[in-house]
Amino acid sequence: PDGTVAWWTGQLANVIGRLDTKTGELKEFPLPTEKSGPHGLVPDKDGNIWYTGQSGRLIGKLDAKTGKVTEYKMPNERADPHTPIFDQKGILWFTVQGGNIVGKLDPATGTVTLKDAPTPNSRPYGIVVNSKGVPFFDLSGTNKIGSIDPQTLAITEYTVTEGARPRRIAVTPDDIIWYTDYARGYVGRLDPVTKEVKEFPSPGGVKAMPYAMATAKDGAVWYSESGVQPNTLVRIDPKTNTFQKWDIPSGGGVVRHMVTGADGSLWLAYSGIDKI
Repeated sequence: PDGTVAWWTGQLANVIGRLDTKTGELKEFPLPTEKSGPHGLVPDKDGNIWYTGQSGRLIGKLDAKTGKVTEYKMPNERADPHTPIFDQKGILWFTVQGGNIVGKLDPATGTVTLKDAPTPNSRPYGIVVNSKGVPFFDLSGTNKIGSIDPQTLAITEYTVTEGARPRRIAVTPDDIIWYTDYARGYVGRLDPVTKEVKEFPSPGGVKAMPYAMATAKDGAVWYSESGVQPNTLVRIDPKTNTFQKWDIPSGGGVVRHMVTGADGSLWLAYSGIDKI
């Protein structure tokens, strides 16, 4: 939260990694469950790191000061947690890709609650929370975006363009939802109030495979094209719907996730080449 440390998941090595952004020092924390497959992570307000153990069917909490890990097992064997995010009340929401579920974990009690997505094999993937505390998520196995009511857990689905496969997702300050269409080489924009969908071709073309996505402090939407070599970093101005594009110098491998740092900078996970 203070911007001095960057964290990442080492999925195949079964570690959580830490980078001191001032000194460049790197440190890794081995995880207690073998082959737990740490995938996504997010810090809480106290600086603890919460991660999804996709293969281990668990969510873990790493105490950043002591290195102690607390694990919360999923109550359903189908549940393979994928991407986590905190809402404004401190509840951890997460997608369950293979299990076709959206879940929440209350850190105060450790209680895990799971809700099946209505469309079979819709594969919930990226997730964000809007200004009202409502989680929105990509349904990457179909052409839909979902949202879940924090109180009732009722899931609402929004249909986007036929053939689209939303992968990652972002929300702008006006609560407009943006998503990367991995299958068709487009970026989409959903207004959840009017249900209006607009889409724009990615600069890299139909095989651009837009993937990681984040919103910057100035309201701009950023994403990466993973189907072109080198991977690119693309900026969208939501006010004008204009695009700017830069090549990633080292290639990127595949940028599967990106987040905005405390100072407004973007942090990207170059999962194909073991770099951030």
